[in-house]
Amino acid sequence: MSDKTMSPSDVVSRLRSGMTIGIGGWGSRRKPMALVRAILASDLTDLTVISYGGPDVGLLAAAGRIRKLVAAFVTLDSIPLEPRYRAARESGAFELTEVDEAMFMWGLRAAAHRLPFLPVRAGIGSDVMRVNPGLRTVTSPYEDGEELVAMPALRMDAALVHLNRADRLGNGQYLGPDPYFDDLFCEAADTAYMSCERIVDTAELSKAGPPQSLLVKRHTVTGVVETPNGAHFTSCAPDYDRDEPFQRLYASTPWAEFADRFLRGDERAYQSAVQSWHEESQ
Repeated sequence: MSDKTMSPSDVVSRLRSGMTIGIGGWGSRRKPMALVRAILASDLTDLTVISYGGPDVGLLAAAGRIRKLVAAFVTLDSIPLEPRYRAARESGAFELTEVDEAMFMWGLRAAAHRLPFLPVRAGIGSDVMRVNPGLRTVTSPYEDGEELVAMPALRMDAALVHLNRADRLGNGQYLGPDPYFDDLFCEAADTAYMSCERIVDTAELSKAGPPQSLLVKRHTVTGVVETPNGAHFTSCAPDYDRDEPFQRLYASTPWAEFADRFLRGDERAYQSAVQSWHEESQ
């Protein structure tokens, strides 16, 4: 078994402009923000992003890195609509495929099982079909003859996720209240990169939580990155809550000013700049 540990820059060096990249987490919760910031520090662009969107989408949209977005929503949770996503979308900066949350999940499942699509009831009778004219329906071949949406597989070149704990082999553990769909993102992608709060010995994973908390399996993971506070400013319960004051700053500060202060260096520089801002704000 191999050691899969990497740095954020190692991960980005394996990505290419034009790729389809899935980003795990949910809204402003347990997002792999250190890996997103590493993308912002690179010249990667023209990306198709698949995400239950939060500030990951907002940052990449504001920086002009997204060509197409596939999402069920883009929110900061305590701020209902991600403002940088909204500004980019209103200016027509990228193509959008917006689907129901359940349809999105079924797209991940189809990709994870290497199926071209999966039938789902979600979307029938809604405007999802109108705003996505490329979607198709299928008729059940059985006696019921029910019409269902054929949700296409959401295949990805690479997935980025963030977990509470991981070992060097690529096993990942969540310790918070919700697994989200990080396991499906990893299974639906050709390669998957998992950042975590702390890398521990494999034996420690079984002591930290119940078996079902071992969410991500090593055979789906290409690289593991230890990034303490790497989901900031989103939450990573129980390790830390969302940094609400900083999130409000992000949402209200002009993009150029925010990027100049917080996104000019590497992850260590970002964390230092955030700490300095908090100290100044006290």
